[in-house]
Amino acid sequence: MRALLIDPSAPRGLRLGEAAEPTPAANQAVVEVKAISLNYGEVAGLQGGQAGEVNGWDAAGVVVEAAANGTGPAVGSRVVTFDWGRGWAQLRAVDTGQLAVVPDGVDLGEASALPVAAGTALQALRRLGSILGRRVLITGASGGVGRFAVQLAAKSGAHVIASVGSVGRGDGLRELGADEVVVGVDGVEAPLHGVLDNVGGPNLARAFGLLAEGGVIQSIGATSAEPTVFEPYATVGAHRRLESFRLDGKIADDLAYLAGLLDTGALDPQVGWRGGWESYEDAIEALLSRKVAGKAVLDVA
Repeated sequence: MRALLIDPSAPRGLRLGEAAEPTPAANQAVVEVKAISLNYGEVAGLQGGQAGEVNGWDAAGVVVEAAANGTGPAVGSRVVTFDWGRGWAQLRAVDTGQLAVVPDGVDLGEASALPVAAGTALQALRRLGSILGRRVLITGASGGVGRFAVQLAAKSGAHVIASVGSVGRGDGLRELGADEVVVGVDGVEAPLHGVLDNVGGPNLARAFGLLAEGGVIQSIGATSAEPTVFEPYATVGAHRRLESFRLDGKIADDLAYLAGLLDTGALDPQVGWRGGWESYEDAIEALLSRKVAGKAVLDVA
């Protein structure tokens, strides 16, 4: 089968080539992949990968072999899938606890945008507790996770403050449900009930200082690539929390919920770049250079 293979010698750390077809475990379905979506975190680290491996977290397609243990959907089902690898290929073997059926009215390319970005936004917001009527800050709000988080937080009744890196990066966020769109966090007023931080660096320390008693930051990413330095005693005083976040990979129920939102129009996938997987270099360049608002999707031939 054809796949995007890690190649540290290639300009973007990838090449299209041939890979062995997957051999599924009893709890895995085999999916013919129709579309994949790229995430900043997976493409930023490709040069350090092992040559010949198939990377890729998000993929959507059609089941061509059902799981031998009887779990999961039948052959012919349209599904969206997640795993920490092996998604950028024509065939993917995936645990049935990491996939969900996609409604017929939902485009598979748009569904492929869901697993890491929308799944992270959903699970991180849950860790803030009830946000109804409360002020929530989302940093890096113009990216894939951020745009889903703005929508889901607004649906949950929060007052959503969307922080972006520049004025232009804030385009469209009010239409998604943001009550405020700000550059950085310097203009944000306390108190905040919760923060979803995708950026790290100095903004993370500033956001921590804006938390209300009992407030919490979910540390999702560090796209600024800058260290976070707290002034002396900045972490002493009122009870506030900074928590590390990692996506729970047993995501089938969450994927089904998110795909249902796409089907009813209650969630916009925010696909900012789309093309054939032969154009993977262009997609990666657009993603890393911040030319994409939202998700980059590749259609698999």
